Amino acid sequence: MFLTISPLQSRWDGLLRCSRYAFGPNRLHYCGPDASSEIAEHIKHSESDPALATLLTQFQTMYPYLKKIAEANRIESPFDVRVVEAYWIGNELLENVEKKDFYEHLKNDHKIDKRIGKKSFALVEDKIRKGAVPHHSFHVLDIWKRTGHIARPHTRESMASCIISWGTIKKTDGMFLEVETEPLVYEGGKLVLGAPIIQKIARGLGAPIDIDEAKEGDIITMHWGVPCEVITSLHAAMLKKYTLRHIRLANETI
Repeated sequence: MFLTISPLQSRWDGLLRCSRYAFGPNRLHYCGPDASSEIAEHIKHSESDPALATLLTQFQTMYPYLKKIAEANRIESPFDVRVVEAYWIGNELLENVEKKDFYEHLKNDHKIDKRIGKKSFALVEDKIRKGAVPHHSFHVLDIWKRTGHIARPHTRESMASCIISWGTIKKTDGMFLEVETEPLVYEGGKLVLGAPIIQKIARGLGAPIDIDEAKEGDIITMHWGVPCEVITSLHAAMLKKYTLRHIRLANETI
């Protein structure tokens, strides 16, 4: 269920929300323009404007997915907060992307067949038939080769950092948070969400206000070691649903 807000407000809120997730890989120079300091300033000051939109359109993997989700749902802006939520966390908008359109999108907009080879792309096509959707976890787990600035195969460690993970804050210690989370691990040669562990992370440069004020018991999302936002248990359940779906599909070809 979505809040009823104006299209313009939805876009501005979506830009800031999207920037929180994009910041982690951008500061490591994996995706998007060399603009982590600018993105951090927008987050820090809650400044959502056309300049931020311009920066985010330069994320060559993320932005085409946002456009496809928006198009499939007849939503004007790819940065509408509903679209941003669909891609990074998951919601019903994902299910409205037709399988054929998703296939064409990966082939024509992302050139995935050329990036990973026709044989591997045939496996991706099969996963679309079996329920893959344009969620961030799909690209990380089921397109085994990274497609940002560094085009090399994912490792278990890079997949664990790149998927959006989530967890409950168990302790706050100044700029640090101790978070109970289910890590992505190998068991018996397959990917699974493992037994809960405690992960210590820094609130981070450019931490949004809700992260600055996060407290024990809050659920947060994380991307490349950066806390992104405080979410509800419903959001966490949706994120887990799509992550598990794409783990299951990934395990078919591991």
